[in-house]
Amino acid sequence: MKAVFISYNVTLNERILELLDKMTIRGFTQWHNVSGRGSYNGEPHFGSHAWPAINASILTIVEDHKVAPLLERLKALDEEAPMHGVRAFVWGVEEGM
Repeated sequence: MKAVFISYNVTLNERILELLDKMTIRGFTQWHNVSGRGSYNGEPHFGSHAWPAINASILTIVEDHKVAPLLERLKALDEEAPMHGVRAFVWGVEEGM
């Protein structure tokens, strides 16, 4: 099992949720109104008057075989809307209950 953390502009929320549904990734935790700034380019997403964009984040635990297809689809979504920004990070999961 792997933990996949996804951070993205809130304008992509429905598309991210649809993607998880299509891949039968049911369980996740979602945070709204997440602020941040990308590592390389793009504008800050601070939810302020000067930088009004804001992010959301999802943490989901998925089977190993779903990680690569999920990352591929997220990358394609990011390439469609590069100014919105989609980032995903993967960690190994040792145990769960």
